[in-house]
Amino acid sequence: MLYNLIGIALFFFIIVSIILTTTALLVGRINLNRNVWLAGFFVNILDFFYLPIKILFQKFSDSSKLDKLMVSLRNTANKSSFKKTRNRLILAPHCMRSLDCPASSTRFGIKCISCNKCILASIKKDAENYNYKLYIVAGSSYIRHIVKKEPVDGALLLACYYELNKVMRYLKQKNIVTYGVPLLEDGCYNTTIDYNNLKKTLNDLKMSEESKLPSVTAKVPHHVDDAERLIK
Repeated sequence: MLYNLIGIALFFFIIVSIILTTTALLVGRINLNRNVWLAGFFVNILDFFYLPIKILFQKFSDSSKLDKLMVSLRNTANKSSFKKTRNRLILAPHCMRSLDCPASSTRFGIKCISCNKCILASIKKDAENYNYKLYIVAGSSYIRHIVKKEPVDGALLLACYYELNKVMRYLKQKNIVTYGVPLLEDGCYNTTIDYNNLKKTLNDLKMSEESKLPSVTAKVPHHVDDAERLIK
Protein backbone atom coordinates (compact mmCIF):
# COMPACT_ATOMS: atom_id res chain seq x y z
CA MET A 1 0.00 0.00 0.00
CA LEU A 2 2.79 2.41 0.95
CA TYR A 3 4.67 1.69 -2.28
CA ASN A 4 1.49 2.34 -4.28
CA LEU A 5 1.08 5.75 -2.61
CA ILE A 6 4.73 6.60 -3.27
CA GLY A 7 4.32 5.56 -6.91
CA ILE A 8 1.19 7.67 -7.33
CA ALA A 9 2.84 10.69 -5.69
CA LEU A 10 5.92 10.29 -7.91
CA PHE A 11 3.73 10.00 -11.00
CA PHE A 12 1.87 13.22 -10.18
CA PHE A 13 5.14 14.98 -9.34
CA ILE A 14 6.54 14.08 -12.78
CA ILE A 15 3.35 15.20 -14.54
CA VAL A 16 3.23 18.52 -12.66
CA SER A 17 6.96 19.07 -13.29
CA ILE A 18 6.53 18.52 -17.03
CA ILE A 19 3.56 20.92 -17.14
CA LEU A 20 5.42 23.60 -15.16
CA THR A 21 8.64 23.40 -17.17
CA THR A 22 6.81 23.33 -20.50
CA THR A 23 4.77 26.37 -19.47
CA ALA A 24 7.91 28.17 -18.26
CA LEU A 25 9.68 27.51 -21.58
CA LEU A 26 6.69 28.77 -23.56
CA VAL A 27 6.49 31.90 -21.41
CA GLY A 28 10.23 32.40 -21.90
CA ARG A 29 9.78 32.35 -25.68
CA ILE A 30 6.96 34.89 -25.45
CA ASN A 31 9.15 37.08 -23.23
CA LEU A 32 11.74 37.39 -26.00
CA ASN A 33 9.27 39.64 -27.85
CA ARG A 34 7.29 41.25 -25.04
CA ASN A 35 7.58 41.34 -21.27
CA VAL A 36 5.45 38.81 -19.43
CA TRP A 37 3.89 38.80 -15.99
CA LEU A 38 5.49 36.66 -13.23
CA ALA A 39 8.78 36.36 -15.12
CA GLY A 40 10.61 35.75 -11.83
CA PHE A 41 8.33 32.83 -10.97
CA PHE A 42 8.87 31.13 -14.31
CA VAL A 43 12.65 31.58 -14.29
CA ASN A 44 12.73 30.06 -10.79
CA ILE A 45 11.01 26.99 -12.22
CA LEU A 46 13.65 26.73 -14.93
CA ASP A 47 16.35 27.21 -12.28
CA PHE A 48 14.97 24.31 -10.25
CA PHE A 49 14.89 21.93 -13.23
CA TYR A 50 17.91 23.47 -15.01
CA LEU A 51 20.17 20.40 -15.27
CA PRO A 52 17.61 17.92 -16.70
CA ILE A 53 16.22 20.57 -19.09
CA LYS A 54 19.73 21.47 -20.24
CA ILE A 55 20.49 17.81 -20.96
CA LEU A 56 17.37 17.61 -23.13
CA PHE A 57 18.31 20.80 -24.98
CA GLN A 58 21.83 19.49 -25.58
CA LYS A 59 20.43 16.27 -27.00
CA PHE A 60 17.60 17.60 -29.13
CA SER A 61 18.34 21.29 -29.69
CA ASP A 62 20.87 23.94 -28.65
CA SER A 63 21.50 24.54 -24.94
CA SER A 64 22.27 28.22 -25.58
CA LYS A 65 18.58 28.67 -26.44
CA LEU A 66 17.67 27.68 -22.89
CA ASP A 67 20.17 30.17 -21.46
CA LYS A 68 18.77 32.86 -23.76
CA LEU A 69 15.23 32.27 -22.50
CA MET A 70 16.37 32.35 -18.87
CA VAL A 71 18.41 35.54 -19.29
CA SER A 72 15.44 37.22 -20.96
CA LEU A 73 13.14 36.22 -18.08
CA ARG A 74 15.69 37.36 -15.48
CA ASN A 75 16.06 40.75 -17.17
CA THR A 76 12.28 41.25 -17.12
CA ALA A 77 12.03 40.14 -13.49
CA ASN A 78 15.01 42.23 -12.31
CA LYS A 79 14.59 45.50 -14.22
CA SER A 80 12.58 47.45 -11.64
CA SER A 81 14.74 46.18 -8.77
CA PHE A 82 17.93 47.07 -10.65
CA LYS A 83 16.81 50.69 -10.94
CA LYS A 84 16.76 50.88 -7.13
CA THR A 85 20.36 49.69 -6.73
CA ARG A 86 23.05 52.15 -5.66
CA ASN A 87 26.43 50.40 -5.85
CA ARG A 88 26.75 49.10 -9.40
CA LEU A 89 29.31 47.20 -11.43
CA ILE A 90 29.74 46.43 -15.10
CA LEU A 91 31.33 43.01 -15.54
CA ALA A 92 32.76 42.60 -19.05
CA PRO A 93 34.60 39.56 -20.46
CA HIS A 94 38.28 39.81 -21.39
CA CYS A 95 37.49 38.32 -24.83
CA MET A 96 36.17 41.75 -25.86
CA ARG A 97 39.59 43.40 -25.60
CA SER A 98 42.04 43.87 -28.45
CA LEU A 99 44.65 41.19 -29.16
CA ASP A 100 47.21 43.98 -28.78
CA CYS A 101 45.83 45.08 -25.40
CA PRO A 102 48.66 46.57 -23.30
CA ALA A 103 46.69 46.50 -20.03
CA SER A 104 47.98 44.47 -17.10
CA SER A 105 46.07 41.79 -15.21
CA THR A 106 45.27 41.79 -11.49
CA ARG A 107 43.36 39.46 -9.20
CA PHE A 108 40.31 41.64 -9.96
CA GLY A 109 40.67 41.39 -13.74
CA ILE A 110 42.19 43.41 -16.58
CA LYS A 111 42.93 47.02 -15.64
CA CYS A 112 41.84 49.05 -18.67
CA ILE A 113 44.15 52.00 -19.50
CA SER A 114 41.83 53.49 -22.17
CA CYS A 115 44.22 52.89 -25.07
CA ASN A 116 41.24 53.03 -27.49
CA LYS A 117 42.25 49.82 -29.25
CA CYS A 118 38.88 48.24 -28.44
CA ILE A 119 35.33 49.09 -27.39
CA LEU A 120 36.18 48.67 -23.70
CA ALA A 121 37.67 52.18 -23.58
CA SER A 122 34.27 53.62 -24.51
CA ILE A 123 32.49 51.30 -22.06
CA LYS A 124 34.87 52.43 -19.32
CA LYS A 125 33.91 56.06 -20.01
CA ASP A 126 30.21 55.13 -20.00
CA ALA A 127 30.66 53.30 -16.69
CA GLU A 128 32.03 56.49 -15.14
CA ASN A 129 29.24 58.62 -16.59
CA TYR A 130 26.49 56.28 -15.36
CA ASN A 131 28.07 55.63 -11.92
CA TYR A 132 29.27 52.08 -12.47
CA LYS A 133 32.64 50.51 -11.77
CA LEU A 134 34.00 48.54 -14.73
CA TYR A 135 35.71 45.19 -14.23
CA ILE A 136 37.09 43.17 -17.15
CA VAL A 137 37.24 39.56 -16.03
CA ALA A 138 38.69 36.36 -17.44
CA GLY A 139 36.50 33.97 -15.46
CA SER A 140 34.02 33.53 -12.63
CA SER A 141 36.82 33.19 -10.05
CA TYR A 142 37.55 36.92 -10.54
CA ILE A 143 33.93 37.75 -9.75
CA ARG A 144 34.21 36.06 -6.35
CA HIS A 145 37.10 38.37 -5.46
CA ILE A 146 35.28 41.44 -6.78
CA VAL A 147 32.02 40.93 -4.85
CA LYS A 148 34.03 40.37 -1.66
CA LYS A 149 35.90 43.62 -2.26
CA GLU A 150 32.99 45.83 -3.36
CA PRO A 151 29.76 46.72 -1.48
CA VAL A 152 27.75 45.92 -4.61
CA ASP A 153 24.00 45.49 -4.98
CA GLY A 154 23.66 45.69 -8.79
CA ALA A 155 25.69 44.16 -11.62
CA LEU A 156 25.31 44.78 -15.35
CA LEU A 157 26.78 41.77 -17.14
CA LEU A 158 28.20 41.60 -20.66
CA ALA A 159 28.77 38.05 -21.91
CA CYS A 160 27.46 35.20 -24.03
CA TYR A 161 24.13 33.73 -22.94
CA TYR A 162 25.70 30.74 -21.17
CA GLU A 163 28.00 32.92 -19.06
CA LEU A 164 25.23 35.45 -18.41
CA ASN A 165 22.90 32.79 -17.07
CA LYS A 166 25.63 31.15 -14.99
CA VAL A 167 26.80 34.40 -13.36
CA MET A 168 23.23 35.64 -12.83
CA ARG A 169 22.42 32.44 -10.97
CA TYR A 170 25.56 32.79 -8.86
CA LEU A 171 25.07 36.47 -7.98
CA LYS A 172 21.43 35.85 -7.05
CA GLN A 173 22.77 33.78 -4.14
CA LYS A 174 24.76 36.86 -3.08
CA ASN A 175 21.62 39.06 -3.13
CA ILE A 176 23.01 41.06 -6.05
CA VAL A 177 20.49 42.21 -8.66
CA THR A 178 21.69 41.49 -12.19
CA TYR A 179 20.86 42.49 -15.74
CA GLY A 180 22.44 40.89 -18.80
CA VAL A 181 23.48 42.30 -22.18
CA PRO A 182 24.51 39.54 -24.61
CA LEU A 183 27.49 39.59 -26.94
CA LEU A 184 26.81 39.42 -30.67
CA GLU A 185 28.69 36.11 -30.90
CA ASP A 186 30.46 33.59 -28.69
CA GLY A 187 34.22 33.16 -28.75
CA CYS A 188 37.50 33.40 -26.88
CA TYR A 189 38.82 36.61 -28.46
CA ASN A 190 37.73 39.65 -30.50
CA THR A 191 34.09 39.25 -29.48
CA THR A 192 31.78 42.22 -29.96
CA ILE A 193 28.67 43.74 -28.45
CA ASP A 194 25.86 45.85 -29.85
CA TYR A 195 27.11 49.14 -28.43
CA ASN A 196 23.87 51.00 -29.24
CA ASN A 197 21.93 48.35 -27.33
CA LEU A 198 24.31 48.71 -24.39
CA LYS A 199 23.84 52.50 -24.34
CA LYS A 200 20.06 52.06 -24.49
CA THR A 201 20.26 49.61 -21.57
CA LEU A 202 22.34 52.05 -19.51
CA ASN A 203 19.71 54.73 -20.08
CA ASP A 204 16.83 52.36 -19.31
CA LEU A 205 18.45 51.29 -16.05
CA LYS A 206 19.18 54.75 -14.69
CA MET A 207 18.88 54.91 -10.94
CA SER A 208 15.38 55.75 -9.73
CA GLU A 209 14.90 59.07 -7.95
CA GLU A 210 14.13 57.41 -4.62
CA SER A 211 17.42 55.50 -4.77
CA LYS A 212 19.35 58.74 -5.28
CA LEU A 213 18.12 60.06 -1.95
CA PRO A 214 20.57 59.51 0.92
CA SER A 215 19.38 57.22 3.66
CA VAL A 216 18.88 59.32 6.81
CA THR A 217 18.31 57.91 10.27
CA ALA A 218 16.53 60.43 12.44
CA LYS A 219 18.07 60.96 15.87
CA VAL A 220 16.22 62.66 18.70
CA PRO A 221 18.46 64.96 20.78
CA HIS A 222 18.82 64.13 24.46
CA HIS A 223 17.43 67.52 25.49
CA VAL A 224 14.15 66.70 23.74
CA ASP A 225 13.82 63.53 25.81
CA ASP A 226 14.56 65.53 28.96
CA ALA A 227 11.89 68.10 28.05
CA GLU A 228 9.32 65.37 27.51
CA ARG A 229 10.08 63.87 30.92
CA LEU A 230 9.60 67.30 32.56
CA ILE A 231 6.21 67.75 30.85
CA LYS A 232 5.09 64.36 32.11
